Amino acid sequence: MLGEYQSQHLSSQSIEILFPHGRRRTQSSRSYRPDGLLPPPLEAQPKGLTRRQWVTLFTFIIVNFCSAVCISLQAPFFPAEAERKGATPTEYGLVFGVFELTVFIVSPFYGFFLTRIGPKFMLQTGIFLMAICSILFGLIDKVESHGAFLTFAFLIRIVEATGNAGYLTAGFSIIAKEFPDKVATAFGTMETFFGLGIIAGPTIGGALYELGGYSLPFVSLGSLLFVGCFVTFFILPEQDNNIQCDGPAPSMLDALKVPSVALASTTLLISACSMGFFSATLEPHLRQFGLTPFQIGLLFVVNGAVYGFTTPFWGGLCDKLDIAKPLCAVGAFFGCLCYLFIGPAPFFLFDTKLWLCVVALVFHGLCIGGEIVCGFIDALRQSIKNGFPDNLSTYGMVSSLYTSSFALGAFIGPSVGGFLFENFGFRWASMFMLILHTLLIILIVSYVLMSKKNVLHINMDQRVTIVDNSYTNSYVSKEEKRPLLLDRSV
Repeated sequence: MLGEYQSQHLSSQSIEILFPHGRRRTQSSRSYRPDGLLPPPLEAQPKGLTRRQWVTLFTFIIVNFCSAVCISLQAPFFPAEAERKGATPTEYGLVFGVFELTVFIVSPFYGFFLTRIGPKFMLQTGIFLMAICSILFGLIDKVESHGAFLTFAFLIRIVEATGNAGYLTAGFSIIAKEFPDKVATAFGTMETFFGLGIIAGPTIGGALYELGGYSLPFVSLGSLLFVGCFVTFFILPEQDNNIQCDGPAPSMLDALKVPSVALASTTLLISACSMGFFSATLEPHLRQFGLTPFQIGLLFVVNGAVYGFTTPFWGGLCDKLDIAKPLCAVGAFFGCLCYLFIGPAPFFLFDTKLWLCVVALVFHGLCIGGEIVCGFIDALRQSIKNGFPDNLSTYGMVSSLYTSSFALGAFIGPSVGGFLFENFGFRWASMFMLILHTLLIILIVSYVLMSKKNVLHINMDQRVTIVDNSYTNSYVSKEEKRPLLLDRSV
């Protein structure tokens, strides 16, 4: 018996030598040993979500849905309302865009101070500001002056954006911290309900606008955000803010120096640019069909529905397979299809049709689902893979990187889109987004091919080194067999 245990003990040690980081694959490595070297059996590891994780996920589902509704509800009627005040497409495009520009500017500061302020407090404060500003934005229709209308619109959107940046940075950090092994699935679930909010927002906004005028949608949905704020206060578990990090906290600039992280950030930027482009140009483009604000809101549903219902699919693929960048390229391909047909492109000889716009919006939902979910997960994984610590500081940095990239794209989209639409029309303006998605595909394919080439060179170098070492060891072993002192008497 003692000899049997010693042999088992020795085999465990040999396993530790072969797999020093715990990557054991033999059957004996999955059982307990008295020496304590081996981990618990894989069957004993929890497969489902804990109660704390379920509560956290449920809280974010509610808040994500409410915030998405408030963000998207004005799309069917605000451009027309702004034009009645004398605003041009460029001006109300900037009203959409300044929100995202503010998020882009303040998000890095939120990421830096996340561990000092605390993620839960930052989350609640952000939701509270969004609720207040949503209600105030519903009152600016009482301002008749063109200049005053735009001024108040800009100021309210800027303050609302500071709250949105805090909510997003804290929210994604909490998700990354609470779901370390299922980040993509949890993020995809959150984005599903965000997509459902995007679906419900324009429809509810258009219906409430027809029912009670401009103010009713904003006041109603702002009140709904207040409910979400109280839900997070009473239900969301407390977060540990006392995170001790070795060395300086990671910064966004350090992350952007990593090519794979920079490419993931570019993917998020282009995806947000695409969404922002539609927020300023899609409603004017659809006016030619003589639709009511409610009917236009239903068309916005198509885009959000496809996005919301496909995000778990994209997240599941990212969790099971390490192919985030190729999936981003697939999403960009759907984006190219969308912008080829929604105008349609000026080099097509046929005119636009309502059913063609619907098909293009389906492609756009698939596009942003692949780019956003896979882009965020890729940025997080590549940051940790390239040496950033796997803790709350890195999660906050990646969250602020995601928020800033998304916000910059959402500023560029409506701002440039409104200008191009006003001066060249929708068909030529849509070519701007077609070019961006095409460039993204080229960048991703080039990066993947270069990475495979570098891996091939590394493997060849390792093989050459192994051959050289074996030859050297063989030569040394022969030399060691020779006696140092020859017996000359023989």
